[in-house]
Amino acid sequence: MLKRIHIGKYELGLVFKNRDFRQLLKPGNHWLGINQSVDRANLMESQFKHRDLEVLVREPELQNHLKVFRLTESERALIWVENQLQDVVGPGLHAYWKGPKTVHVEVFDADSYQFEHPKINAILAFPGIHTHLIWDTVQAHERRLLFVNGSLEKVLDPGRHVFWRTTKQLDWTTLDLRDQIVDVAGQEIMTADKVTLRINLMVVYRIVDVLKAGTSVADLGQALYREAQMALRAAVGTRTLDALLANKDAVGPEVAKALSVRVLDYGVNVLSVGVRDLILPGDMKSLFNQVTEAQKAAEANLIKRREETAAARSQANTARLMAENPHLIRMRELEAIQEILKGSKSTFIFSGTTIGNQLRDLIQLNESES
Repeated sequence: MLKRIHIGKYELGLVFKNRDFRQLLKPGNHWLGINQSVDRANLMESQFKHRDLEVLVREPELQNHLKVFRLTESERALIWVENQLQDVVGPGLHAYWKGPKTVHVEVFDADSYQFEHPKINAILAFPGIHTHLIWDTVQAHERRLLFVNGSLEKVLDPGRHVFWRTTKQLDWTTLDLRDQIVDVAGQEIMTADKVTLRINLMVVYRIVDVLKAGTSVADLGQALYREAQMALRAAVGTRTLDALLANKDAVGPEVAKALSVRVLDYGVNVLSVGVRDLILPGDMKSLFNQVTEAQKAAEANLIKRREETAAARSQANTARLMAENPHLIRMRELEAIQEILKGSKSTFIFSGTTIGNQLRDLIQLNESES
């Protein structure tokens, strides 16, 4: 018994008998035995997949039609069909038809971890590429330390960097090269005269050595915070409270100088240090308020005494001028009468006596009549 089989233009037929491969059928009509089966392979799909792939690729008849390659655990391959990325494959056996489409296979060693390619944008846009690649962009103000299996490998400069996902462990540390600020807040410190106060400090620094900054300490900001604390305690502990209040701006430069020496191995440059706030305890605030109040009261009393002295000196000078110039007394008398009679319409006739005597006589007359 025979059966008729038709193989299409872009197909190949794989003939099996009792699950053993017998022959390869090219496009056209064929007659097979009733106990034979045919698996059709679509050549337009490019990749050849079959449950018995390991056996079939060893058949000489198929080897003429297939591009076969095997990838190790550390290898990856890009499959380009008609110059378009069709797949990214990992370890294992892979087979692709040599026609009718043009197939190009690029094999890479993923253990080299970093991936570069002229068509990198098209590759990163390929669906599912995250399964095989990982990437990130280093900004212009950043540097990145790449660690491979826990060991420092290299410093990544600004730009996009792409890596293979492999059995190697990839880690990185990002460092910002811009000016950074560390706030040392609420430090309780005792002065040389045993007064406890709180100081808020601000430290501005910049990374100048990427390797030292990324490997010398686990947390650069925390390390600078700790060193700033110690430098601040040393600077404040040598000053009395009065000296500190009188010139607190001198503390910042002193702390900056000491801190610059302490952080030499951290790969940073201390740009400036400033004391933002100096906070006294509650009871000390009351005492300072009382001292200030007493000082202001003494200053006010001193000013008052100076004014009184100046007024007395002015009066003495006036009396001396009047004694030396009798006409001034007459002028003052006229001014006094003018002030008394302001707003009245009275008419006075004076004799040859002085105005003061006449005015006294008038006043005495009014008092006797009343």
